[in-house]
Amino acid sequence: MNKYLLAAAALFVLGTNAALAHITLETQEAAVGSTYKAVLRVPHGCDGKATTAVRVQIPEGVIAVKPMPKPGWTLQAKKGKYDKSYQLCGQAVTDGVKEVDWSGGSLPDEFYDEFVFRATLTGDLPVGQRLYFPVVQECDDTADRWIEIPAVGQDEDALENPAPGIKLLPKK
Repeated sequence: MNKYLLAAAALFVLGTNAALAHITLETQEAAVGSTYKAVLRVPHGCDGKATTAVRVQIPEGVIAVKPMPKPGWTLQAKKGKYDKSYQLCGQAVTDGVKEVDWSGGSLPDEFYDEFVFRATLTGDLPVGQRLYFPVVQECDDTADRWIEIPAVGQDEDALENPAPGIKLLPKK
């Protein structure tokens, strides 16, 4: 009986480590129509190499993005047109930040860090579904691409390089 418990514990630990091996969002759910503070957690480098850049793609329906600068890193907010017009504080908004890039820093593989931005989740995002933020983590001459989004009905845990995401809750 003990060997079965030991095997189950080993599988649990291995499964937990695999789940923690990719970039994730600290807060995994948020209400539509609210402000969301996205904290991207970077737990390691790429195959032992230091992280030198983190780029996150902002999905449609996420507006008014304001990234937080990081000392020692260059911050760039790339803007573009939204697929449609959104209302923000009674004003029509048709363009904004579509990608946030932190680059030029160095996060050694043995350390952990966080990259932060805040944004507004528009009220017409689909409640009950997940919203994904694809991330590319660069490490010198290599990159880990956390960009996989599960197909409808596909288990997110089955993905090798899952994009971090949040569950969309009803408006408060």
